[in-house]
Amino acid sequence: QVELVESGGGLVQPGGSLTLSCAVSGSFFQIVSLGWYRQAPGNQRELVATINSGHATNYADSAKGRFAISRDNAANTLSLQMNVLKPEDTAVYYCTGKIYSTTIQFDDYWGQGTQVTVSP
Repeated sequence: QVELVESGGGLVQPGGSLTLSCAVSGSFFQIVSLGWYRQAPGNQRELVATINSGHATNYADSAKGRFAISRDNAANTLSLQMNVLKPEDTAVYYCTGKIYSTTIQFDDYWGQGTQVTVSP
């Protein structure tokens, strides 16, 4: 069973910074890619950033220049450094992974989410 657990959310003032972390644990064969999504109240879940096993990254326009995604393949962890935070960044942030649990079984896995609130 594969488990993704996020940490690092909280309350921050506009213009501040926050780092989210995600730990992947359990029994699996290979992590193909990892990413962060977010969902604000009343909105659909949306992409923030993704990173593959070769560390190639992809960002939503709203995250470009402010957020940085990184991963540690040896430790099976994922991070999201968020800078110059804005009130519109307020959302529940979810860690997600495209993971082979076996050599032939490939699925999307999600964490439980961590709340980020940007407010004065």
